[in-house]
Amino acid sequence: MARKMASQGTPATAALTAAGVPFVLHPYAHDPAAASYGLEAAEVLDIDPKRVFKTLMVEVEGKLAVAVVPVSGNLDLKAAAAALGSKKASMADPKAAERRTGYVLGGISPLGQRQPSPTVLDDSALAFDTILVSGGRRGLDIELAPADLLRLTNGVTGPIGTGSS
Repeated sequence: MARKMASQGTPATAALTAAGVPFVLHPYAHDPAAASYGLEAAEVLDIDPKRVFKTLMVEVEGKLAVAVVPVSGNLDLKAAAAALGSKKASMADPKAAERRTGYVLGGISPLGQRQPSPTVLDDSALAFDTILVSGGRRGLDIELAPADLLRLTNGVTGPIGTGSS
């Protein structure tokens, strides 16, 4: 995979470049009327929605964490909590998620966050050589190896997605 940065620089691409991780940018024209940012990306980029992952911020024991699941399904909050060593998780307050990450909703990347948080990636990602995650803004996805995503986020994997089969 070639590294491409051009004028698409975000904290996520900067983190990948600094770490020497190969990635491919997939910019697309974002439609503000799209019902789902992730499904929009999969459709516009013509990529299997099981390979396109959304980044969700959750609250576990009063602290924010990152859950990354396929856009073709949903997050199992109980499974995410378990993967992060807790019993219960809830969706984070959107404003708190934006403050913590430095990104806007629909553009939150698991990479290059203002304040890194514990991260769990749905284990379905391991079935692919590469997956796509948000590049740090609406209309930009980054393709990279799941192992690189886990290494850069100090993440773990777990069966946290539902309905993506």
